[in-house]
Amino acid sequence: MTTPQTILITGASRGIGLLTARHLAERGHKVIATMRDPDGRNADAASGLRAEAAAGRDITVAEMDVTSDASVNAAIAAIDKHTPIDVLVNNAGVMPTGLTEAYTEDQVRQCMDVNLMGIVRTSRAVLPGMRARGSGLLVSLSSAAGRLSIPFFGVYCASKWAMESYCESLHYELAPQGIESVLVEPSGHGTDLVSTSPAPADSDVVAAYGDRAKGRDRLLGMFQTMFDEGDAMTDAGNVARAIAGLVEMEGPRPLRTQVGHDMGVEAVNAATAPVQQALIDQLKPVYEAAE
Repeated sequence: MTTPQTILITGASRGIGLLTARHLAERGHKVIATMRDPDGRNADAASGLRAEAAAGRDITVAEMDVTSDASVNAAIAAIDKHTPIDVLVNNAGVMPTGLTEAYTEDQVRQCMDVNLMGIVRTSRAVLPGMRARGSGLLVSLSSAAGRLSIPFFGVYCASKWAMESYCESLHYELAPQGIESVLVEPSGHGTDLVSTSPAPADSDVVAAYGDRAKGRDRLLGMFQTMFDEGDAMTDAGNVARAIAGLVEMEGPRPLRTQVGHDMGVEAVNAATAPVQQALIDQLKPVYEAAE
């Protein structure tokens, strides 16, 4: 068993976040499962985790909204007073699916506010403590859609491309300080992202596309059918286990970890690893000169 670590997980009320919270707690880690409204809309998930805590698991449920600076800063400051955060798992996210043109500006902002700015807020809140200690790990949940674009996923892919760039830059800048920023890229896995996928709001644009607009429902239906078949490769527990593997791995960790059917990232990691290490090596003198 590895040394227990204190791990904060965002979006832990459902899906991969909830599975990851349970799996890491089962492995003996101290888990802080954060979510919006744990005593309201997410009361069932919060109650389940609290029951596990009462049974002996080291799980704490905390309220945090990644779209709010005040909420993120207050939650993480309160946690840091009692225990240093060793690992941040940026899991909270939304998956808009539909005609890209038909998403309004407000809808695009809302997606970016969760999928990109949520990571910016939480990372900035935990990093001062990690830098002071000279250690830490940021694990951010991206997607296979963070490396490609497909029809009806334009807004989602854009948000994942943006967060991948942000997290990769952190990877280089933080490594000389003993902190790692890594990405997990799941392909399609059976969670409720399909049933909760925001549809585009501009009905006039949707109508202008005619039958082509039905691609959203066909695509989501295709994914749901695949999940219903019960293929082990689409089991969301695989992602939770991959995250645990990264948490417990002795560094250096790979920048990208792919989970699921699309394993092409292994070739990407192999091709880019020398360049990544060279960048980190070049940054070390910059930090050393500043000390």
